[in-house]
Amino acid sequence: MCAWHHDGISEPMEHGMKNRLKMLRAEHNWSQAELSEYLGVSRQTVHALETGKYDPSLPLAFKIACLFHWPIEAIFQYNPELESEAKND
Repeated sequence: MCAWHHDGISEPMEHGMKNRLKMLRAEHNWSQAELSEYLGVSRQTVHALETGKYDPSLPLAFKIACLFHWPIEAIFQYNPELESEAKND
């Protein structure tokens, strides 16, 4: 079973993913606009990632991990139980 509960992780998403993007951005005192510029995406994409409305592509997840010097799995965490719950709703 893969379930994680860490401080700084967003609320569960319908896709079964959680992330620490907002916490990491805040630790660097970056706005969503600044982070979007560093990643080459729109501010709306950063917002969607932080609120769990969008899961990043693999290349974008790698970019984020490299930018923050964190492993992908420490930033983005998958919980299959959440995905199962979303399918049952």
